[in-house]
Amino acid sequence: MMIERYYWSINDVISSEAMLLAVEAQMHTLVAEVDDEAVTQLFVTLKGGKRLRAKLVLKIAGMTPQSVLLAAIVELIHAASLLHDDVIDEATLRRGVASVNATEGSKRAIMLGDILYSKAFSALTGFESAIAKCVADAVTALSKGEMQDVLMAQRFNDDADAYLRMLYLKTASLIEAAARSSALLVGKAAEPYALYGKNLGLSFQIIDDILDVVSDEVTLGKPALSDYAEGKCTLPYIYLYEALDEEQKKRLHALHGQTPSASDALWIKQEMLSYSAIERAYTFAAQLSNEAKEAVDDPTLHQVLDAMMERRF
Repeated sequence: MMIERYYWSINDVISSEAMLLAVEAQMHTLVAEVDDEAVTQLFVTLKGGKRLRAKLVLKIAGMTPQSVLLAAIVELIHAASLLHDDVIDEATLRRGVASVNATEGSKRAIMLGDILYSKAFSALTGFESAIAKCVADAVTALSKGEMQDVLMAQRFNDDADAYLRMLYLKTASLIEAAARSSALLVGKAAEPYALYGKNLGLSFQIIDDILDVVSDEVTLGKPALSDYAEGKCTLPYIYLYEALDEEQKKRLHALHGQTPSASDALWIKQEMLSYSAIERAYTFAAQLSNEAKEAVDDPTLHQVLDAMMERRF
């Protein structure tokens, strides 16, 4: 498959919004090539999200037919992983709207995810082998990370290092690959951009962990405190557990994997603040962000990190 087949004329000077519209158009083109009306209609229902990975590709590699295609491929992979995640987590909401598994059933959600994965891999063959391998390896890593996440959720985990290793695989590996492959695409030094992407991915997810505790359902687009209810011991919970006394630890442990009552939810939030668990998690995310800035001296990419650290949803 030749990259040139996906080419369209784009002005040299183009806004960030228009750049992302180009990626959206490319994603729909790839899905349309599957040549199945049911797949196309179902894909249209997916809510796009922040398109962090696409933005990263275009900021590193610039606006070219190849970079737009690469960005679309990475976003299709991310969309496929979310479809599978929602089935595994039995989630009914995704970005504030009903998830595909909730409206169409788990079978259709899984099959749509499989189609997006396979179509992305098909389009990926048009790139040089180093780029294709980089992205393909990341898909293996994120699938491995998802499995680790499921296994870790079966019991209470208080090991921050184990959690961060899983987080790298499940979330940061694809963002790292997006940054590395973009650098390779335009002949930039790959390693600094890979470190940038890895740290961006880790800090992004840690901010998500924090928001799950401090935000509400309307803001999050999903129930608040849902991570712990699903059995996920995220960094704020691990830091909180380390600070609690034995009786408090027993209470937090007993709530693992349960939908908290209003009083339990209030207790968790109050203890998070009392023991600075949120502040500690945010400080660690900021440290990762600063290391990413040191790796790549690019004000535009620094702005991505700053926006990520300041987001509220």
